[in-house]
Amino acid sequence: MNMSVPILMISVLLFFILFFGIGFLLNMLLRATWIMAIIYPIIFIFIVDNVRFFEYFTDPQSSFSLLGKKLASLAVADITILLFGLLGAICSGFVIKTLRSKGYQMF
Repeated sequence: MNMSVPILMISVLLFFILFFGIGFLLNMLLRATWIMAIIYPIIFIFIVDNVRFFEYFTDPQSSFSLLGKKLASLAVADITILLFGLLGAICSGFVIKTLRSKGYQMF
């Protein structure tokens, strides 16, 4: 499926802002600077794969095999969108770290 450039740009921006915002809020509430960057790979797997979470523990061989096939079949646009989500999560960690070093205290 082809994705037009405006849709790709909007999707990239939305994923960046979404995961930046979620990461920023989690960092403020949990006081764990890199929590969203650590959780993001799990969210990435949930977005890409349609295997139930517990199947990774009950039937890991077929689950990870299906995950590998799904990852290999992703389009460049999909990878770009998901990478910008990760970039947003990482940027939220840097922003919260900078704010804390400047003396701002959240909650």
